[in-house]
Amino acid sequence: MNLVALEGSRMIMRKDRRIFVRLGFTDMRKQINGLSAFVQEQRPEGPFDGSYYVFCGKTRKVIKILYWDRTGFCLMQKRLERNTFPWPRDGTDLDEMSRANIRALLRGIDVWKEHCPVSYKIAG
Repeated sequence: MNLVALEGSRMIMRKDRRIFVRLGFTDMRKQINGLSAFVQEQRPEGPFDGSYYVFCGKTRKVIKILYWDRTGFCLMQKRLERNTFPWPRDGTDLDEMSRANIRALLRGIDVWKEHCPVSYKIAG
């Protein structure tokens, strides 16, 4: 099995899976049924493609990760005792995120404020 433990946490995720984050806040009272219903509404293939779906609550202290492992749904949760996760307040869409960015996010780095690459044709 091709698994990786995310730095800064004990969450284990497969390396060959895509990761999607829901921008904005999610009601953290939702469990597997509510979160999977949201994914089904947003993506035609639904939550059964093996991707990881990441949600954050309004207090920004809890992140939940939902995925389908071909036999059932799994739900991982990380709750911070101090501080909060950096998370955009606006948005309701699912955006794909790289593995490096999810690691950084779980360590508290605001990946939405990273510098964007620029390219120029003429110097000076």
